[in-house]
Amino acid sequence: MQASELYDILKRGEDSTTHQFKSNVTSPNAVAAEMVAFSNTQGGMLILGVDDTGNVLGIDPDEVTRLNMLISNSAANHVKNPINPITENLMIDGKLVMLIHVKEGLDKPYMDNQGIIWVKSGADKRKVTSKEELRRLFQSSGLIYADEMLIQGAGMQAINKEKFARYFEKAYNMTVEETGVQFDTLFENLHLARGGILNMAGLLLFAKTPSRWKPMCMIKAVSFWGNSIGGTEYRDSEDIEGTLDEQFANGMGFLLRNLKKTQQGQDFNSLGILEVSKIALQELLQNALIHRDYFKSAPIRALIFDNRIEIINPGTLPNSLTIENIRYGNSAIRNPIIASFAAKMLPYRGLGSGIIRALREQPNISFEEDRAGEQFKVIIPRPEEMNRSFSAPTAGSYTLGLINL
Repeated sequence: MQASELYDILKRGEDSTTHQFKSNVTSPNAVAAEMVAFSNTQGGMLILGVDDTGNVLGIDPDEVTRLNMLISNSAANHVKNPINPITENLMIDGKLVMLIHVKEGLDKPYMDNQGIIWVKSGADKRKVTSKEELRRLFQSSGLIYADEMLIQGAGMQAINKEKFARYFEKAYNMTVEETGVQFDTLFENLHLARGGILNMAGLLLFAKTPSRWKPMCMIKAVSFWGNSIGGTEYRDSEDIEGTLDEQFANGMGFLLRNLKKTQQGQDFNSLGILEVSKIALQELLQNALIHRDYFKSAPIRALIFDNRIEIINPGTLPNSLTIENIRYGNSAIRNPIIASFAAKMLPYRGLGSGIIRALREQPNISFEEDRAGEQFKVIIPRPEEMNRSFSAPTAGSYTLGLINL
């Protein structure tokens, strides 16, 4: 790192993700806690020789050997599983500063030798205490999957057996009866239930009313007047519930009825061409349904504004994926059971090809990952000429009310 880069970091101060300042450290347990927090979050850099406000104090050159041994000992013996920090010494304003680089871990959750799991929180760190957050850390390492989680109270009587029978016959070219296997056993053999209790995949794919047990596993769809999510004037609003294939079909129905179609050289009586790519909308909506973080109790949001469409998904990208990764087809399946069934129930191909296909059809799509808010947003701009064609809302042409998103 160059001194000028460090100057910029110090000016910005400590933050909730990547930078922590310390004048000095003497306790291996304290160093371990900082490294655990970085490993469980996004990785980052511990800067020694700087106070909390970013003033450079420097460290004694004779301290370098001790600090290196302390860091090495902490990483190997005070962190479970061990991590591999990299140290870097830098002179700034004639004073020595030590940088400790810690990468985001691939084997979460990490903990200190007291068994405490730390994550970054604001400019400091905090202990993980909730089961939901702990599950998400295990999920990020592929140790558990949300779609395998059993849904207490959702027994086999919750299944829409006719729906499952239609799926099974289409997928396997034989009826459930022809298998000679009891229905409950067959459902469990397909990893949709265990011990007579549906898991998340079984519930969301084949339950009669999934919202009875998981009311937030739905799409909240709103078409606003204007361009602000804070607006209370809207053209259309719908809470879209049901199984995942029903949510997909009705979610697409909402998007299509609230977007414009234009005549672009077609016959006057033709339906016209949708203002954005229908294929892109399909790929993005089904990706949201299949890959969302089902440990988070929050809905998918499909929002239409005058100048853009937003699809907001609970959870960040899994397994250290980045926005650049997914643009080039890299993928990590967060819900493998749901994904395997989606290939037969939705126009879903898997293989990481959905984003590539969406970008080919609609190149101006943008992506935003909000790590702090734990959500992932897809934004599709609407054509400017569509915006100019909108008229202001008039009495009777819109609904006025508060929308709880």
